[in-house]
Amino acid sequence: MADAHARVRDAAAARGLEIEIRERAEARSLQEAADILGIPTSGIVKTLVVKRSDGTYLFALVPGGRSISWPKLRAVVGVNKLRLPEAELAFEATGYERGTITPIGSTHDWPVYADETIIGQRVAMGAGAHGFSLFVEADDLIRGYGATVADITVPE
Repeated sequence: MADAHARVRDAAAARGLEIEIRERAEARSLQEAADILGIPTSGIVKTLVVKRSDGTYLFALVPGGRSISWPKLRAVVGVNKLRLPEAELAFEATGYERGTITPIGSTHDWPVYADETIIGQRVAMGAGAHGFSLFVEADDLIRGYGATVADITVPE
């Protein structure tokens, strides 16, 4: 946990991001995490690791209450095939376990695709370790990672 947080903090500092890592009770769902943090579900951004057919990955930033629109994401990325990898492949690609994944401090700098609905918000996301949430201004995260912003989701 300390190693993961050090990675997150070092990577955030290197990109000029102001972040806050907040400990929270273990949550069994996104709704439960939002309730614990006192924010709407849309204020939590899931970082999904997506595998391309060439074996490379990308990060999709998806707000709570929404899910990836595969046709939209494929069109934006310009590929015919994308999928969610198995948990062990997601770990190999990022160095983070599912439920803790963030592009910040990932062991690989995969391209970031952010859903346009997160613009202008302070969001909570994975912090690299279970039982923690990372808060960051979405616009700063987008700028810091040169993220592609597009309509890539649909309501759940």
